[in-house]
Amino acid sequence: MSQVTTLAIRGMTCGNCVKHVEAALRAVSGVTAVVVALPGTATVTHTGDRAALVAAVEHAGYATA
Repeated sequence: MSQVTTLAIRGMTCGNCVKHVEAALRAVSGVTAVVVALPGTATVTHTGDRAALVAAVEHAGYATA
Protein backbone atom coordinates (compact mmCIF):
# COMPACT_ATOMS: atom_id res chain seq x y z
CA MET A 1 0.00 0.00 0.00
CA SER A 2 1.43 3.37 -1.03
CA GLN A 3 1.83 6.19 1.42
CA VAL A 4 2.87 9.82 1.05
CA THR A 5 5.64 11.19 3.27
CA THR A 6 6.74 14.81 3.41
CA LEU A 7 10.26 15.50 4.61
CA ALA A 8 11.75 18.82 5.64
CA ILE A 9 15.27 18.97 4.22
CA ARG A 10 17.99 21.30 5.44
CA GLY A 11 20.97 22.38 3.37
CA MET A 12 19.44 22.68 -0.09
CA THR A 13 20.31 26.00 -1.69
CA CYS A 14 19.87 25.64 -5.46
CA GLY A 15 18.38 23.68 -8.33
CA ASN A 16 21.30 21.26 -8.39
CA CYS A 17 20.62 20.42 -4.74
CA VAL A 18 17.00 19.66 -5.66
CA LYS A 19 18.09 17.35 -8.49
CA HIS A 20 20.59 15.59 -6.21
CA VAL A 21 17.96 14.92 -3.53
CA GLU A 22 15.38 13.83 -6.12
CA ALA A 23 17.83 11.32 -7.59
CA ALA A 24 18.71 9.96 -4.15
CA LEU A 25 15.06 9.48 -3.23
CA ARG A 26 14.11 7.94 -6.58
CA ALA A 27 16.82 5.32 -6.05
CA VAL A 28 15.11 4.04 -2.88
CA SER A 29 13.24 0.79 -3.42
CA GLY A 30 9.47 1.28 -3.37
CA VAL A 31 9.49 4.96 -4.33
CA THR A 32 6.99 5.72 -7.07
CA ALA A 33 6.94 9.55 -7.11
CA VAL A 34 9.13 12.38 -5.79
CA VAL A 35 8.61 16.15 -5.70
CA VAL A 36 11.42 18.22 -4.16
CA ALA A 37 11.20 21.99 -3.81
CA LEU A 38 13.18 24.83 -2.35
CA PRO A 39 13.62 25.99 0.34
CA GLY A 40 13.59 22.38 1.52
CA THR A 41 10.69 19.98 1.21
CA ALA A 42 10.34 16.59 -0.38
CA THR A 43 7.04 14.81 -0.92
CA VAL A 44 7.52 11.14 -1.64
CA THR A 45 5.01 8.46 -2.60
CA HIS A 46 6.39 5.08 -1.56
CA THR A 47 5.65 1.64 -0.22
CA GLY A 48 8.68 1.29 2.02
CA ASP A 49 9.88 2.64 5.32
CA ARG A 50 10.35 6.36 6.09
CA ALA A 51 13.75 5.53 7.57
CA ALA A 52 15.02 4.50 4.13
CA LEU A 53 14.02 7.91 2.75
CA VAL A 54 15.81 9.74 5.58
CA ALA A 55 18.91 7.59 5.07
CA ALA A 56 18.95 8.41 1.34
CA VAL A 57 18.72 12.15 2.00
CA GLU A 58 21.48 11.96 4.62
CA HIS A 59 23.68 9.85 2.33
CA ALA A 60 23.24 12.57 -0.33
CA GLY A 61 24.71 15.07 2.14
CA TYR A 62 21.61 16.80 3.50
CA ALA A 63 19.79 16.72 6.82
CA THR A 64 16.14 16.08 7.57
CA ALA A 65 14.15 17.84 10.24
